[in-house]
Amino acid sequence: MDNDLWLIGSGGMALEYAKVLQAHHIAFTVIGRGHESAIAFTKMSGMDVVEGGLTSYLHTKPKLPSKAIIAVGVEALSETMKSLIEYGVPNILVEKPGALTKEEIVSALLLAKKNSVRVFVAYNRRFYASTLRALELIAEDGGVKSFNFEFTEWGHEIQGLKKAPGVKDAWFLANSTHVADLAFYLGGIPTEMTTFTAGSLDWHPAASVFSGAGKTNTGAIFSYQANWGAPGRWGVETLTSNYRLIFRPMESLKIMKKGSINIEEVPLNDEMDKQFKPGLNEMVKRFLRGQDDGLCALESQSQLWDIYCKMANY
Repeated sequence: MDNDLWLIGSGGMALEYAKVLQAHHIAFTVIGRGHESAIAFTKMSGMDVVEGGLTSYLHTKPKLPSKAIIAVGVEALSETMKSLIEYGVPNILVEKPGALTKEEIVSALLLAKKNSVRVFVAYNRRFYASTLRALELIAEDGGVKSFNFEFTEWGHEIQGLKKAPGVKDAWFLANSTHVADLAFYLGGIPTEMTTFTAGSLDWHPAASVFSGAGKTNTGAIFSYQANWGAPGRWGVETLTSNYRLIFRPMESLKIMKKGSINIEEVPLNDEMDKQFKPGLNEMVKRFLRGQDDGLCALESQSQLWDIYCKMANY
């Protein structure tokens, strides 16, 4: 058992990380909490799991690893992150959104700064083959001038999901920020924004319909909308001087060129996105190599938190 990399969690998302790590022959220790999930993890991966949870494991005073990946339930992300920071793990990759409340994200950030720990939030859509190609086209054409996005969720399916208390109430943070993060990653961070919300759902009382618009720090104008009580799907469109780049579905990239209304499929080098959970291979590779480029720093997530809450009416 190698302790230089810890994988915290033994559920479905942890298994996705394990697939990437095993494919690249990277040794790691898996630390899980539940017995049933540990058994399932071992069956699927062939790896043993240290059961009993992180707190119990830390009481054994294990050797400090250089890196840790947190893939536990959303409700436990903040607590797990703080425990690792306090133990002294210098590099941490935590599943999105990193916390459920502003208080949790800010306290984690302050703790990370105090202990000189580098923490990144795992938004894997930043590393889709479609995103990487779009970044090249955007740079080639002088940057994003405007963009729009939709984060409609399938409320009829989410309603029946079994989640820990508070997770579905904060579903925009827990899930929809995948879309918002990608849009703002490509087009810039909002400096001005007007938001509107309406309606409510039993599982998400804050709102069910969302709309807004604004301007980013790069000068790009943007708009967004979503209706969780109606049909729809995630999507992002970024517009440069000569291209309209369309992510719908987000694993693909389509392009409309100036002077034409034809929408063409952009060829992608997406072998890794087909072999693993899309984006995960590139994100993990950069994290393990200490390449910060493209990774979402915890400080950036903290700065966006108020914007996200405004969008969701939290």
